[in-house]
Order: sequence, then C-alpha cells, then structure tokens
Amino acid sequence: MPKINASTVAEHHAQQREALIGAAIDILVNEGAAAVTPAAVGARAGLARSSVYQYFDSSAALLATITEEAFRRSNEALTRAIATAKGPLERVEAFFGESLRLGAEGAHRPAVALMNAGLPPACQQRLMELHLDQVEPFRAAVRELGASEPALTADLIAGMLHTALAAVENGTPLDTVTQRTLALVRRCLTPAGSTTRAPEEGA
Repeated sequence: MPKINASTVAEHHAQQREALIGAAIDILVNEGAAAVTPAAVGARAGLARSSVYQYFDSSAALLATITEEAFRRSNEALTRAIATAKGPLERVEAFFGESLRLGAEGAHRPAVALMNAGLPPACQQRLMELHLDQVEPFRAAVRELGASEPALTADLIAGMLHTALAAVENGTPLDTVTQRTLALVRRCLTPAGSTTRAPEEGA
C-alpha cells in the first residue's frame, strides 16, 4: 500500500484521489479503457475497492475524470510555456516545443488512448471540446500572424506537430525533432521577404 503523508483529512483524501487517478491512467494507457474498473484501480493504487467508491462510483466516472485530467495537466504546462512569449510566432514556437517535450514524457498517451477507446458519443464530444480548447492558443497565434486561410494553415502546421510527435515516440532525439520542427514552422509562418530566420539559420 502506498505511503500517504498528510497533515489533514482533506489533504489525505486529495492524495488518495490523486493516487487513484494515477493508477487509472496507468491502466488506461497500458491495458485499455475496458480495464479501468474500480476494483482494478484500487488494486493498482494499493487501496481497497471500497475506498475507490468514496471518490468514483463507476468505471464511467473514472474515465470521465481521466478525460479531464489528461488535458488539465498538459494544458497547465502549455500555459506556462507560452506565458513569457513576446509575440504570436514565439507563442507558436513555445506551444510546439512544449508539446514535443510533453510527448517525449508520454503526457499525451492518456488522451490518445481515450480517443481510440470507442467511448460513448458524449465522452467523445467532450474529448473533442478539450482538444480544441488545448490548441486554441496556437490557432489564435496563427490568426494573429495574419496567415492566409488561417484555419487551414493551422491545420496543416498541426500536421507537422503530429508527425514530429510520432518521430519522438519512435526514438528520434527530442532536441533534433524540436529544432527541425520549429525551423519549418517559422518558415511557414514568416512572411516572404522577412529578415526573420529560422532558429537553425541564426538570428
């Protein structure tokens, strides 16, 4: 059983809930959505099934919570990454760079597992809403840059991010993928004739 140190009952409950969410995410990623049950999650977290029911009354409740958590943690990291960017192009670069770092850590795997889990339509809709919320800062920056057909441009550039994430997951060094991806993104978004150059080409 995991050792939980807490000075208050509320803190203890928060730590237990966090442990259960972590266990549920681990099961989801490695065994699939069908394996995320109160009994399995309790066993993985080292807690009795009755303890799980204090926080989650069903497998559906567990999956709903994982859905929110999978995006919340990544969103917080992305928000921090773009907070200090000085302009829209820098925000795009920060968003891509942090997305790739998160991908290298496996942070995107819960969301991918959920999207491929054949969940009910309402859950799929919520996943799409959360995904759109997550990428909106990137899309807003593309619009601010005045790109031609900004929605299509953002979709095309996002395709590069998906390809880059796959490369990282397949073992290509993160630094290499990040450098090449940001260079290509800058070329796509920098107006023709601008003196701004891609990172690998120097300032």
